Amino acid sequence: MNYEMMENNKVCLKGEVVSKPEFSHEVFGEGFYEFMLKVARLSENYDIIPVTISEKLLGESTMVGKTICIKGQFRSYNKLLDGKSKLLLTVFAREIVNSLDDENPNVAKICGYVCKEPIYRTTPFGREICDMLLAVNRAYNKSDYLPCIAWGRNARYIGNLSVGEKIDITGRIQSREYQKRLDNGEVEIRTAYEISISKVNLATSESKESPSTQELA
Repeated sequence: MNYEMMENNKVCLKGEVVSKPEFSHEVFGEGFYEFMLKVARLSENYDIIPVTISEKLLGESTMVGKTICIKGQFRSYNKLLDGKSKLLLTVFAREIVNSLDDENPNVAKICGYVCKEPIYRTTPFGREICDMLLAVNRAYNKSDYLPCIAWGRNARYIGNLSVGEKIDITGRIQSREYQKRLDNGEVEIRTAYEISISKVNLATSESKESPSTQELA
């Protein structure tokens, strides 16, 4: 992986392991596991974030109840569920470290391309919100498709962006429960993962590589 691919998607998390690592998949003989990490917000709330980790990094530090610091990337992949392709999101752990450079336990710094028209709206109380999907290049001609949400003046700014524009964002990964009405009329509680944006700017330089669309459902 070249330097640009490393720098355009950086995530740092500190939290408590709240589920036992379970086998997820294997790549070239290397096993990968997934567990859930409870990450405190700057308020009294917290986020429960899925983490994918190589078997080479598993150890006592990933036991339930342990507090760990992770550096990695926020990634997406498609998985066939009930005959439908679903976009799933996870933090891919590249390393476990003793501490983070920032006191903030949840930092995501991403550079990518706006790949769908941003959806700007206001709440009944007049609060401005904008949803956006960001395509981020990865090695081997792959891309990650990351849902993002912004508020206030950041929401207004993103709402005016065009598909294809390259931007830098800083924020945090958040988990959010929502209600999904099924075809049979029942309501199911689901969890969405997204980047809550605190800073956004147009990228200062253009990459020669455009994001792949092969993995976008």
